[in-house]
Amino acid sequence: MYCSSPRALRSRAAGLSMLAALTLTVHGGPARAASGPAPYLDPQLSVEDRVDDLLDRMSLADKLGQMTQPERRYVTPEEVTRYRIGSVLSSGGSAPSPNTPRSWADMYDGLQRAALAAPLRVPMMYGADAVHGHNNVAGATIFPHDIGLGAARDPALVRRIGAVTAAELTGTGVDWDFAPCLCVVRDDRWGRAYESFGEVPELPAIMTTLIDGLQGDELGGPTSVLATAKHYLGDGGTEGGDDRGDTRISEGELRAVHLPPFREAVRRGVGAVMVSYSSWNGLKMHRNKYLISDVLKRELGFTGFVVSDYNGIDGIDGRRGFTEDEVAAAVNAGIDMVMVPAEWRRFIDYLRDAVKDGAVPMSRVDDANRRILTRKFQLGLFEQPMADRTYLRTVGSAGHRALARRAVAGSQVLLKNAGGVLPLDRDDKVFVAGRSADDIGMQSGGWTISWQGAPGPTTKGTTILQGIRKAADPSATVTYGRDGTGIDGSYDAAIAVVGEKPYAEYHGDLTGDMGLDDADRATIDRLRASGVPVVVVLVSGRPLDIASDLPGWSALVEAWLPGSEGAGVADVLYGTTAPTGRLPVTWMRAASQQPINRGDGKKPLFPFGYGLTYR
Repeated sequence: MYCSSPRALRSRAAGLSMLAALTLTVHGGPARAASGPAPYLDPQLSVEDRVDDLLDRMSLADKLGQMTQPERRYVTPEEVTRYRIGSVLSSGGSAPSPNTPRSWADMYDGLQRAALAAPLRVPMMYGADAVHGHNNVAGATIFPHDIGLGAARDPALVRRIGAVTAAELTGTGVDWDFAPCLCVVRDDRWGRAYESFGEVPELPAIMTTLIDGLQGDELGGPTSVLATAKHYLGDGGTEGGDDRGDTRISEGELRAVHLPPFREAVRRGVGAVMVSYSSWNGLKMHRNKYLISDVLKRELGFTGFVVSDYNGIDGIDGRRGFTEDEVAAAVNAGIDMVMVPAEWRRFIDYLRDAVKDGAVPMSRVDDANRRILTRKFQLGLFEQPMADRTYLRTVGSAGHRALARRAVAGSQVLLKNAGGVLPLDRDDKVFVAGRSADDIGMQSGGWTISWQGAPGPTTKGTTILQGIRKAADPSATVTYGRDGTGIDGSYDAAIAVVGEKPYAEYHGDLTGDMGLDDADRATIDRLRASGVPVVVVLVSGRPLDIASDLPGWSALVEAWLPGSEGAGVADVLYGTTAPTGRLPVTWMRAASQQPINRGDGKKPLFPFGYGLTYR
């Protein structure tokens, strides 16, 4: 029986040289014959047989190391070797210096060499939050955030985005992506609303095609990376949109609204599932054995491995830091790998003690290792552990950016178009204003180069203003005034590109006002005072409270967080591409309506699925 991956078979020559380097006299396992390669290193054997053989050789220290995931800043290559670390991650914004694709590949290879220096030579996996492209890497292609892709409603496009992201990850060595986010956002005040494809389960479920793009037809392909369905379960339904809060709903509603996208992800063979920081009716997900072990693993049949979120076990008892009891609770609940960025040595000590004391059965440790090692074999890491630098040239390539531009254009939602002011004529005299008009950082949002994102030229790309200038006729006048100063009545139209500043996770939670800030309103007022039609382009991760402002605007386009290719916004403004995006969430009439969702009886400003076009 041959169950090796395509990557494994292509790399058999490399694998055989590795086989020759390792004999059966390995540390940590039962006594073996003194010569010949270890069977688990033979790519001709089935994955199951290879896992069985490797598990039989592993000591408790080997197994605990596989279940441990430190952050790159808090572990050295020497420690990766000594503690048999199974995985390392980059948290948001954690990058080598200089932040270049080649530096990432160098960092990855150095850590991988350290993993292979351990007696059993088990390769590590490297994880990163590539949630809208390889967004930690300067110069990578940055796609629209999920809420924009939900507006585009194009599963085939999302699959292609996954494949392009996988290629850019492969060049830098990263073989594990903490994506897609399959949350169903039920309250737009939530700081992660833009990480959701939409407010109904059908939208995230159909967008699980991202998994197919990332992993390929099967794990082990030339650019195959492990995908992660997150955050399990119910993180988009917390009370008040409180990130890491409590989802207080019945099991029936949890299953009807929040579980379907994960069911579909499991059907597609997703490699990993990440647990949510949030709680369900007061019980932290990181200790919810019923939902992790009974529902996910047994009922849904998930055969991959479950990973905690960043320091996720710390919050189980509600106090800062984690204890041995929390470690035992998380592992017994069914978490297989624990993301412990800095205190990973303490985690290993606690888990070792819990095993020796009988608080965590050895069978649970073996099951976790079997799940982790199975994915490593399927990925072909034992045969091709190093970064495939032939894909470095794809990072931020013209073809990838062209795909991102098409995704941006497809995500635009035209919400108002009084008098047919849009599309603009190429020879129109246009005045452009707003803080987000000429700012890659603003239009990309959070999870872009840094965790929270930041205004300014944080990475390469085309701003919305640059896209407008390229779309207009070379002889046309396109004037930019950031705050609207300088406009007069001679212009055919004014475009105000305004909205939210970058944020991520709980930093973006809103408890009060959800409208434009005073600076944006002042900019729009200056444009309106000129008497020319004003087109407002909103750059935001969620609907904003603009009902009272809307009557004074001639047109409104929701651009979401388009990423690095602002020309896609201009394509719609000038009619090169007709707007086809439809709202993936219900647009509130006032912030006081939150939460507001399809079918709840509340009267919205714009309903779920709304979107105009030019026909």
